[in-house]
Amino acid sequence: MPMNDIEKIKQKLLILKAELQGLEETSKESSKPIELDQARVGRLSRMDAMQTQQMEQEVVRRQQRKLLMIDGALRRIESGDYGECFVCGEEIDMRRLAVDPTNTRCIKCADK
Repeated sequence: MPMNDIEKIKQKLLILKAELQGLEETSKESSKPIELDQARVGRLSRMDAMQTQQMEQEVVRRQQRKLLMIDGALRRIESGDYGECFVCGEEIDMRRLAVDPTNTRCIKCADK
C-alpha cells in the first residue's frame, strides 16, 4: 500500500479519534446517575430518564469500542501491518479501508 495512502488514513484516524474523545466527554455528563426523587418526578418521567440514561451509556460503550479499534489501526500503521487481513493475510482493498479505516478483514473473509 502506498505511503501517501497510509498517511491519509492515519490523519483520518487521528481526526476521528479526537472527535470521539470530545464526544466522550459530553456523553459522560449525560450518563451520570439519575436522581430518583419520587416526590419531585413522576413514575413515567423517571422511567423515561432511566431509558435515556441507558441509551447514553450504550453510546459511550460504542464510542469506547471505536476508540479501541482506532488505536489498533494506528498501532498497525506504526508496525507496518496495516491493511493486511487478520484472517487470510491478504491486502485489504483500499476502497474498503477508505470507508472504514479500522477494518481488519478483507471482503472475502468478512463475508464468511
